[in-house]
Amino acid sequence: MLNKYVKRNIILLISLLFLSNPLYAGLQVFACEPEWASLANELGGEHLDIYTATTNQQDPHHIQARPSLVAKARRAELLVCTGAELEVGWLPLLLRKSGNPNIQAGQAGYFIATDYVSLLDQPIVLDRSLGDIHAAGNPHVHLDPVRLQQIANKLSHTLTKLDPANSSDYEKKLELFTQHWQNMILQWTERTQSLKGKPIVVYHKNWTYLQHWLGLNQVAVLEPKPGIPPTSSHLSSLILGLEKSPAQVIVYANYQDNKAANWLSKKTGIPTLELAFSPAKDETLTHWFDRLLNQLLKLQE
Repeated sequence: MLNKYVKRNIILLISLLFLSNPLYAGLQVFACEPEWASLANELGGEHLDIYTATTNQQDPHHIQARPSLVAKARRAELLVCTGAELEVGWLPLLLRKSGNPNIQAGQAGYFIATDYVSLLDQPIVLDRSLGDIHAAGNPHVHLDPVRLQQIANKLSHTLTKLDPANSSDYEKKLELFTQHWQNMILQWTERTQSLKGKPIVVYHKNWTYLQHWLGLNQVAVLEPKPGIPPTSSHLSSLILGLEKSPAQVIVYANYQDNKAANWLSKKTGIPTLELAFSPAKDETLTHWFDRLLNQLLKLQE
């Protein structure tokens, strides 16, 4: 009896030692935004140890390179971020402070999503007087499921390079993700046909890819210029145009102030809609897209 008890505890101790050994830990992934954490989890699952630097309640433009983020970046083997200057206010400093050669620009562990897809809203003229304009184009590519698939293909390839021992698993997971994702795109496209051409007002031009994919028609923006908070004079100037050609909804992200949207809604009678700009903690990309589309479709009921 005692011998059996001792054996069982020895086995348990050995198991714990294996699990605590860094050699058996998952690939350390630092995701700048929740959408990339979710995508990485779909493609890597149990082989990855993923840390998300931001939540879907935060504006990814305005993050501080806190010591806790630096500590996580220092241990990362793979960095997955949006790019196109979305994180320009904090990521370069974070990388510098981390001193981690594995995730610096040009290294295998440096993955920038916008490097692998075409970007919309590429400016013809770069002038700070025009507001907070991204020189490379609109960075919010995660709102287009077609571009997400392209990014998934590249991210999976990066995982196989960094962790060749599990390459067959990564290939299988990509195949499963692709089958599921392509099926969902077909379903979503069919369900949202009625949204084509619908006029909407947005707080900021961060819904461009969703609008482009669904065929929504952006007729006004609450910000007078990109990155400049709404002003009373600008909002007042929108009223006349919206009275002549009403929009169906005023859309703003869950991390944005709703005061301007509510004010314009009271003046025009156009309903407001708060949408989650990124997946919630542990939420899949499929569930998040379903939520977005269901909310938009409910406006037509």
